[in-house]
Amino acid sequence: MLVPFAELLAEADARRSAIGAFTAYNLETAVAVLEAATGRGNTGVMLLVSEQAFTSRAGSALVRALTAVADHSQAACCVQLDHVGGVETIHEAFEAGVGAVMADGSKLTYEGNIELVKSAVRVATRFSGGVEAELGRVEGDEEIATAAAAGKLTDPSTVEAFCAQTGADCLAVSIGNAHGRYVQPPQLDLPRLEQIHVAAPVSLSLHGASGLTDEQVIATVARGIRKVNVNTELRDRYFAVLADRVADYRKGARTLALQEEVIGALAEVVEAKLRLLAVSDAPDIP
Repeated sequence: MLVPFAELLAEADARRSAIGAFTAYNLETAVAVLEAATGRGNTGVMLLVSEQAFTSRAGSALVRALTAVADHSQAACCVQLDHVGGVETIHEAFEAGVGAVMADGSKLTYEGNIELVKSAVRVATRFSGGVEAELGRVEGDEEIATAAAAGKLTDPSTVEAFCAQTGADCLAVSIGNAHGRYVQPPQLDLPRLEQIHVAAPVSLSLHGASGLTDEQVIATVARGIRKVNVNTELRDRYFAVLADRVADYRKGARTLALQEEVIGALAEVVEAKLRLLAVSDAPDIP
């Protein structure tokens, strides 16, 4: 079922867990995510659509398809447009049916970032939607899984004012994480995250989780992360299945059978992430 962005975040905060947010380029991925969520007691999840996917020839149709699949699932779900920098595109996405957007002003000045997010919030309010912002800069390309190092880290001293001025529902943090693949093993600044958590009046989001260890993810959830984005790990598994199995399914052109195997493989990745995000064996940090 489709539920509001803020509702999913509030439920995660009440459980001191994190929502899994998974980028879906097609229905196979969406079905895998929702099946895994349903199998874990209808736990809440998010389906992410990249800006590049949305602005492609079938982007609006993809959003409508994802919302339709989510609406017919027993699991609570919100569809979110990820990392978008234009207000016009934000408006088009809400018209297409997304429940939230990630207004990414991280390449702008601090003041420019605030203005973008405020504009996104004004649009979202008309659609009863949610807005996520980014403070600092998470490097790397969320669309192409190239190697990236840590970007500009989030300054805890700016968090409270930024959230108050923008009205965002969720804040993506930069604490040593990066999109895509990491240049070297990531070193997360957990003390910085603790300071951000104390200062932030909204839920916190972690991008670039595919290259982190389970222990690192658990540590961030214990320190206030309530939404974790996963993309590269799903795409790697998708291509691994194709590389390993496509020759067999080509005999007889068994498209449906190949799709079913892809869905099953992706669901395994999602289920493992949801299990990880639901349980933290690190103590909660106030």
